[in-house]
Amino acid sequence: MRIRVAATALSGAVVLAALAVPVAAQAAERPGAAAGLGAFARSASATGAHSGSVSAKTVRPNDAVGNIKFSKGVVNGGKDIVLGATTKKSFTATYTATSDNGVALTVAALWQGTDSSSADGITGELDTDDDPNCVESTTQTGVYSCKAVFNIDAATDLKNNGAAGTWKLFLGGFDLSANASIDDDVATTKIKKASKLTVNATPEPVKKGKTITVTGKLTRANWNTGTYAGYSGQKVQLQYRKKGSSTYTTLKTITAGTGGALKTTTKATADGYYRFSFATNATTGASTATGDYVDVK
Repeated sequence: MRIRVAATALSGAVVLAALAVPVAAQAAERPGAAAGLGAFARSASATGAHSGSVSAKTVRPNDAVGNIKFSKGVVNGGKDIVLGATTKKSFTATYTATSDNGVALTVAALWQGTDSSSADGITGELDTDDDPNCVESTTQTGVYSCKAVFNIDAATDLKNNGAAGTWKLFLGGFDLSANASIDDDVATTKIKKASKLTVNATPEPVKKGKTITVTGKLTRANWNTGTYAGYSGQKVQLQYRKKGSSTYTTLKTITAGTGGALKTTTKATADGYYRFSFATNATTGASTATGDYVDVK
């Protein structure tokens, strides 16, 4: 997978001279989505290509251009994509492509930013290694179910830590008459940094009614360095599960300090487990520490 932070524009007013070639030859010659959706869109931001005559249109953010209609886009089954410091992950994007003139091929990418028609408006782009697989419905002519496979390596593809957050699904395609279509916002997903929590409750054992001090640390993936770094200023819950129970109860919420440090106190009531829990936010995945058992005398 390729990622281009501050990438070139995904679309613009480009003449489709290449589409004077029949679609079959065009598909055979085009080096797959590995060439980058930016390259496809720069050559596909026109509304039509008929017998070598091409009309062009500037594509504004959130435009859908062309006679192929893209819908029902879902990335990673609708779940966040949470990546550790060096995680490698494969996930899919599924969508429907509909055209009265058939669908010859489609391409897919994820992009981040505010304006797909401006290089300055793009902060990242992730492409598939191969063209998506599209299968026409057996009951509805011109309706295709498509699946694109993305392979991502956080250590190499996400060097810009600002890439965490919301990404949009950009789709393009050619119909059987070599007319091009694009839609730069078919669906959204969130790519997040994984987080980790540690916990240590002391003293062990402790007398009933005495103070227990619970310490730990909240860290999250740093894709630049391939390590985990302290994550300060975040709300973290201290939770307790009595021995013999399967349910944790939240005792209090504290804020992670410098370097993600966590420290708080509570009163010993009965034998049980203490843990810290962090809920997800816009850029970081949730995490929960393994409970630390305290014997209360």
